[in-house]
Amino acid sequence: MILYELIDFDLLRVVWWVLLGVLLIGFSLTDGFDMGVGALLPFVAKTDVERRVVINTVGPVWEGNQVWFILGGGAIFAAWPPLYAVSFSGFYLAMFLVLAAFIVRPVAFKYRSKRDSAAWRSRWDWALFAGGAVPALLFGVAVGNVLLGVPFHLTDDLMPIYDGSAIGKLIRLLHPFALLGGVVSFSMLLMHGAAWLSLKTEGQIAERARSIGTKAGLVAVAGYALAGLWLAIGIDGFALVNDVVSNGPSNPLYSEVTRGGSWLSAYSTRPWIVIAPLMGFAGALMAMRGLRAGREVSTLLWSKLGITGIISSVGLTMFPFILPSTVDPNSSLTVWDASSSHQTLFIMLVVTLIFMPLILMYTAWVYKVLWGKVTEADVTENSDSVY
Repeated sequence: MILYELIDFDLLRVVWWVLLGVLLIGFSLTDGFDMGVGALLPFVAKTDVERRVVINTVGPVWEGNQVWFILGGGAIFAAWPPLYAVSFSGFYLAMFLVLAAFIVRPVAFKYRSKRDSAAWRSRWDWALFAGGAVPALLFGVAVGNVLLGVPFHLTDDLMPIYDGSAIGKLIRLLHPFALLGGVVSFSMLLMHGAAWLSLKTEGQIAERARSIGTKAGLVAVAGYALAGLWLAIGIDGFALVNDVVSNGPSNPLYSEVTRGGSWLSAYSTRPWIVIAPLMGFAGALMAMRGLRAGREVSTLLWSKLGITGIISSVGLTMFPFILPSTVDPNSSLTVWDASSSHQTLFIMLVVTLIFMPLILMYTAWVYKVLWGKVTEADVTENSDSVY
């Protein structure tokens, strides 16, 4: 027997579905507070020194945090190639805006304090705002569109086809429900960024962050609840009609899918998944409470729990669907028919089991070394060596 055949193909598919979720959550928990801090920058810092303090709370870690985004993209490309092809075809301009924001952000970090000019620094501060706010908003819009279903179909040779121009595709993404998803994502990461600033700064910066973060958390909770209600009464779900062929080939056209009913019917067939939205609500509410009370470490941990719950609830609600199609439901991508080969998933799993612990240990070590608050004295006394 070949070594990779020791693990069931469908089990490997589920494992990589879980790992993809872990990578996306890891990105949101780490680079999420970077984006939140960037979006908060113009509003929590009033002087140049205060803005430099805010920037330097994430300056040493943002590059490492963004590795999670690269890992997530790489995992989609290698483990779920149809998902990579279909999503990038339909979300092309939105992805371009996200990548443009991520390109602008490092340039802003590096060049912002190179000139002692208020106008120069103000422009780069707003670039940092855009580098945080645009991805935070558009990621939520993308998730909202995935829940709505995406207008594509697959040809017989599995080529994804979308109708309309690139601009038309972008405009179609701006459905009210998808925009609500963007609001939830943006406010959630604002709260997360505020929790980080509460931990890493002091004085007026921390106070302003707590005030804005509490309001953002309220918006996130209310928006998340409204999205759940909307899913229950206003948006059709998808369901597999035929039984899954165990260890079957990765060809979505072999499946029969129907559209109708509610996504939330998953909670009646798998009631244990209710833990995810409960984590989302509890984490966000406790993070808001921590922000109001001035707590630091626990507030950030509660914020992480809320983000984990909110993101997990989407994946668990949709399972086994990854990217449903509104034009041709049978073209929908699921866990069972959109993966790479058995051998590829096995090799990737072995590599992941070797390197993921190393990444986690290194990340933990970095945060341990950089533990502590960033103060105005730190910035002024080391003006030439910090951002």
